[in-house]
Amino acid sequence: MSVKELAKELYPEDLFGYAEKLTEGELKVLKHLRQEMETRIRPVLIDSYEKALLPREEILGAFAAAKIMTHPDLFVGREGSWKAGELYNAFLYLEMARFDPSVATFYTVHGGLGYNTILIGGSPEQIERFGTPVRNFEAQTCFALTEPDHGSDIAGGLATTAERKGDVWVLNGEKRWIGGAKTADFIPVFARDVESKKIKCFMVKKGSPGLSVENVEHKIALRIVNNGHITLKDVEVHEDDRLVNINGYGDVAKIFVRTRADVAYIAMGTAAGAFNAALRLTTTREQFGRKLGGFQLVQEKLARMQANVQAAIAYSARIAEIQESGTEEMLNSSLAKLHNSLRMRETVALAREVCGGNGITYETEVARFFTDAEAIYTYEGTHEINAMIVARELTGIGAFI
Repeated sequence: MSVKELAKELYPEDLFGYAEKLTEGELKVLKHLRQEMETRIRPVLIDSYEKALLPREEILGAFAAAKIMTHPDLFVGREGSWKAGELYNAFLYLEMARFDPSVATFYTVHGGLGYNTILIGGSPEQIERFGTPVRNFEAQTCFALTEPDHGSDIAGGLATTAERKGDVWVLNGEKRWIGGAKTADFIPVFARDVESKKIKCFMVKKGSPGLSVENVEHKIALRIVNNGHITLKDVEVHEDDRLVNINGYGDVAKIFVRTRADVAYIAMGTAAGAFNAALRLTTTREQFGRKLGGFQLVQEKLARMQANVQAAIAYSARIAEIQESGTEEMLNSSLAKLHNSLRMRETVALAREVCGGNGITYETEVARFFTDAEAIYTYEGTHEINAMIVARELTGIGAFI
């Protein structure tokens, strides 16, 4: 099977053929991932979602089996790199999110936010020590930045403190909405140095004395992603476990430039998943003696969903090219997240609409995409925050304060 044929088989919603720019090896890894997710995760997905339980072993097992971060075919021509190509990364999120947005979100916390924190913030020794088990899925990580009272204003409002005492740092404070925190083997915790007032990052190991994590309960979205409320009370971290290249919010922003694009990709995949689920139902279910997909009003909505998905793929593919070139900036990531999230929100609503009552049941899948979209619309920079980043470039006027 040619690259073009394989790309078309995997992503028929990509009418403009951006997936054809992937290598045969990258497409085969993505196909293998799809098989692993269907085999390992699909049987427990609905039950896990209803019960708000994280099928951690099934998810990590699927990722590890497909070698989505380490397969040799991903590194042809980029040997020695710690990351695969960015266009592959975009379609990796498309593959995950069109299967389930919670699975994609779990990955972006681990392989996006957490992993990029290590790569950007760590010394070569720290990258090897923390990055290797993360990319092999031998250990789980996450990203502990936001707090109970500080989300969008975290740059100036971060309240968790770190006080150095010899070769040990003592951390105190709280973090909230930290995906995967309860099961993470080590947690990158961002805290403010009480002496310099600068934000630093510390790798806090699971089970450290003074560390407690409780799951945030009663969520309507991303239910299998266990978001944690972290409390740190005199938690000690050795200087060797402080990521040496994070010494202010500017360094944190470098992480967001890359990972905000990841969330734009997740929004793309969520829209694609909802569209495909709606397409399956409307081309199989009959009402008034004909397939739902044969009615003009339904066809208009399906066409609009397809257009939204294709626009999101186009945005994502171009952002991936920019990221790959090394010329990424927050403006581009924010614009992509803003656009793709808006189109996602419209698409999941249309998908739920054309599925009628079946659109609120998990069996048709649309319900999961519909509810999960609300969380994706908000995290990694709300719509308003990303809009202000873009508008600041347009007007030259910052509107944050």
